[in-house]
Amino acid sequence: MSIRSKHRHARFDVVVVGGGMNGLCAAIASARHGAKTALVQDRPVLGGNASSEIRMHVCGAGVDMTKPNLEETGILYELMLENKRVNDSYNYSIWSTVLWSAASQQKNLTLFLNCAMYDVSLQGREIVSIDCYQSTTECHWHIEGSIFDDATGNGTLGYMAGVPYRTGSEAKRVYGEPHAPEKADNNRMGNTLLFKAVDTGHPVKFTAPSWAWHFTEEDLQYRNHPNLAQEQEALTLLDTGSADGKQYTEAPCLDYGYWWIELSGKGRDIIDEYESIRDDLLKAVYGVWDHIKNVGDHGAANYELAWVGMLPGVRESRRLMGEYVLNENDVLGGRRFPDAVAYGGWPVDVHCAHGLLDRGKVPSLVHSFPGCYTIPYRCYVPKKIDNLFISGRSLSASKLGMASSRVMGTCSVGGQAVGTAASLCIKYGISPREVGRWRIDELQQELLKDDCYIPGVKNHDPEDLALKAKVTASSGEQDAALVLDGVSRPEGENRNYWESDPLSGGSQSLTLSWDRKVAVRQVRLTWYTDLSRPVKITMSSRRQKLEQVGVPHELVKDYDLSFFDGEKLVVRKTVRDNSQRLNVVDLEKGARISRLEVKVLSTNGAPVARVFEIRVY
Repeated sequence: MSIRSKHRHARFDVVVVGGGMNGLCAAIASARHGAKTALVQDRPVLGGNASSEIRMHVCGAGVDMTKPNLEETGILYELMLENKRVNDSYNYSIWSTVLWSAASQQKNLTLFLNCAMYDVSLQGREIVSIDCYQSTTECHWHIEGSIFDDATGNGTLGYMAGVPYRTGSEAKRVYGEPHAPEKADNNRMGNTLLFKAVDTGHPVKFTAPSWAWHFTEEDLQYRNHPNLAQEQEALTLLDTGSADGKQYTEAPCLDYGYWWIELSGKGRDIIDEYESIRDDLLKAVYGVWDHIKNVGDHGAANYELAWVGMLPGVRESRRLMGEYVLNENDVLGGRRFPDAVAYGGWPVDVHCAHGLLDRGKVPSLVHSFPGCYTIPYRCYVPKKIDNLFISGRSLSASKLGMASSRVMGTCSVGGQAVGTAASLCIKYGISPREVGRWRIDELQQELLKDDCYIPGVKNHDPEDLALKAKVTASSGEQDAALVLDGVSRPEGENRNYWESDPLSGGSQSLTLSWDRKVAVRQVRLTWYTDLSRPVKITMSSRRQKLEQVGVPHELVKDYDLSFFDGEKLVVRKTVRDNSQRLNVVDLEKGARISRLEVKVLSTNGAPVARVFEIRVY
C-alpha cells in the first residue's frame, strides 16, 4: 500500500453500514438510546432510493392511501414532518439537507459520507472491524465496533462476513408459497432510473441521442404511460393472483416516471452488472421519452426533461439468511409474531424477470391482501455471525416475502427496531440473539415509546406513570381515557384518541391526576395526525396534489403543560409552533406533582384538538 495513503482509526459501540432510509433510522435510534454510533455511507447524500440522487418516494404499508391508518411513524415520520415544515416545494436538495441535519446534529452519532467499505475483519463468529476508503479525503478508515448493522441493501457486510444468502426465487416446495415457481430460479426484480419533466407552456422539441433505444406503442402496451388517443383507457396491471380478485390501476403520469423502466441484467449476478445496467437504463429512459414526445399523441408537446437520474434505484439482490425467513404465507395471512418489532402492508409485488426487455408482458404481478402483517425480530438476526444485525431489503426473507417487505417505509421501521435493539446490546453487554431471547418485551416497549407501531402490542411500560393516573377532560370526557389505552393510532372501529370540542370557543384541556405525589422528569405526547394521508416527498405532481400544504392541519400547534402539587403551580412548560407528532418535554430539575394539565391553544388548521397518547416518566 502506498506510503502516501492516510490511515485513521475509530472505535464505536454500534457501526451501521449503509445510509439509506433504513440505515439512517437505525443509526439515529441507536444514538438516541445512548450508544456511540457510526453511520458509514458510500454516497455524498443520505436516503438511498429516496435520496436526491435517485428520487423515489417512500412507499409503505399504507399502499398509496388504499389501506387506512397504516402510514409508518417513528423516526421516518419525524423526518418527513420536518421536511413538510421547511420544504413545501418538494425540493430534493432541501430533503437531502433535512436528512443530513438529522444525522450530523444527532448526539452520539458520527457520520462518514463518501466512505465505502471494502473489507471486513472477523474473530471467530464476530466482526471486529471494517475497512473503508473515503474518496473525498483520500483517507483509509479502520472502524472497530461492538455491534454492526448491515444496512447496505445488497447485504454486502453480511456477505463479506460469510452470512448465508440467497438470490432469486425459492421453489414452491420450500415454504409452500402460493405464487412461488415449481422450480427455483435466479429471476430478480431489476433496477430503475427515474426522470422528471416540466410543462414549459410552449412547444419544446426533443431529439433523441443516437444511442437511445426505440419503442413502439405495442412495445409499451402494458407499460402505463399517457396516451391522449386512449385517455379513457387507463392501462391496467392485472392482479392475476390476488385473493380478492381486484385490479391494480394507476393513472398515467407525464411528469414523473417510470418505475417500469427496469432492467435486471443478463447474467447471474445483478450486482456485478450494475454499471452496464445503468448504461442500458439511460438508453431506455431517453428512448421512452422519445416515444412520448415523438410517437403518437401523448399530450407532451410542451414538456421537456428537467432531470434524469444517473444512479439506478435497486429492488433486489442478495437476501441474507437469519433465524427466521419471512415468507409469502406470513405476508398474505397477516401473521402476528410474538417477537414482532415492525410491520408491512405493501402487496407481494413481483416484477417480471427482465423488466423492460419482457415486451408483451405485464411488468408486475401484484398479489394483494387486506391489512398488514408483522415482521419478527428473528428476521433481523443473521446466521453464523453473533454481533451483526441485518436490516432493509436484504433482511431474512424469501423472494416473495421480500417482494412486500423491501419497500422503504417497511425497511425504515425495521431499521429503527434494529438500532434500538443494538443499543440494548450495548446497555446489557449481550448479543443481538440474546436480545431476542431475554429482552424482546423491553425492545417492543421502547419502540412504542418512540412512536413506532407494532400491531397487537400495547403500551404496558411499568415506568409510565400515566398508566396509574385518572384522566379528565374539559370536553369529550367520554374519550379522555383513550389517551391511556396503549395504542397510538386508529385500529378498525377503535379510534384510540381524545377529541375536544371546537377550539373556537377557547382552549381545551386534558388533566391527569394521581392519588399521591409522583416524581416527574419527562412528558411524552403523541398528537393526532391522519395516518391515511401521506406526508412524503415526491416528484409526482399527481401525488403532490393528494397532500396538504405544510404540516398536517390536524396537528396541535400551541399548548401548555402545567404541573401542580395540589392547587399549587410547580412549573409550566409552553410549546409553540409544534410541527411534530411525537413531542418529548423534559423537566430539567424534575418535579413532584399530583396533577398534570395539558391545555391546547391551537392546531395547525383543524377546528378541534386530538391526542393519541400521554406518557409521564
